[in-house]
Amino acid sequence: MAGTRAAIRYAKAVLSLATEKQVTEAINTDMVLISKTLKDNQNLDDSLKNAVVKSETKKAILLQVFPDVNPMTMELFKVLDANKRLYLVDAIADKYSELFDIQNGKESATVTTAVAMTEEVEIKVLAKIKELTNKEVTVKNIVDESILGGFILRVGDVQYNASISNKLNKLKREFTIN
Repeated sequence: MAGTRAAIRYAKAVLSLATEKQVTEAINTDMVLISKTLKDNQNLDDSLKNAVVKSETKKAILLQVFPDVNPMTMELFKVLDANKRLYLVDAIADKYSELFDIQNGKESATVTTAVAMTEEVEIKVLAKIKELTNKEVTVKNIVDESILGGFILRVGDVQYNASISNKLNKLKREFTIN
């Protein structure tokens, strides 16, 4: 929890500075690259989170893996190294991208379906998203067979449950009450 709060603070600080210097897009590109690289390479992520690995070694690894990042991103690595918080780099990258999207009027939605989304379901989902928000939304599909059918849409803090399992549970509650 404390690590998450710290990651949010660092991400906000970097976004504020990047906005001031008008390099938010370049920094976001770096953060997306960092996040993707660490998610794709578990050994790299583990070594950054390993308490036994020295901070100088972690910084050297980051500088070798990401030699072409923006100078501000390099400075972030140095600050994290000085504060012994290089293990937060992945969380900071994720939070920065979230904050960047919010600042630019974008939001991400998660759609849970029993099977991969069809075109028909996608049209319904996009219509529901338009009801919930007027922002530009990127949609991520998660397949969960336990919902039986329909979909569960989550945009920010709002959730719309149009799943068959939810409807069946409502019916079950109605019959058990009466």
